[in-house]
Amino acid sequence: MINLFISRMEREHIPEIVELEKLCFSTPWTYENLEEELDNKTAYFFVALEDEKLIGYIGVSVVADSCFINNIAVYPEYRRKGVGTALIKMAMLTADAMGTDFISLEVRESNYPAIALYRSMGFEEMGMRRDFYRRPRENALIMTKIFAKKD
Repeated sequence: MINLFISRMEREHIPEIVELEKLCFSTPWTYENLEEELDNKTAYFFVALEDEKLIGYIGVSVVADSCFINNIAVYPEYRRKGVGTALIKMAMLTADAMGTDFISLEVRESNYPAIALYRSMGFEEMGMRRDFYRRPRENALIMTKIFAKKD
């Protein structure tokens, strides 16, 4: 069982996130990219910590009534242990608190574990972006969870 804690991303987390980005993505975000998000009023970045060790993170942007997951990454040894689920739940709570109508993301069409996770959390395939990813070139599925309307 993981002793998991989710908190807002702080400047001190950025070097670890950069390393995680390099491990997980062919086009990783840089230190500068992540640092800019600290001052971005529409950005909400969270880290997953186990005993103060960064094991994953998620970043979302909230614009008007829309929420977009920019990136989510979890160290391989912590996958399938609830970390990704906890991060996505935090993103959905943030989106709901900000009054958005939906939360959406792009995922490589070959990333079956991630697609299964998103589907299990109520995301549905809403479209495709052809050749969205580079290195290697691949289509992205657009997956979206629409929130119930509040009266």
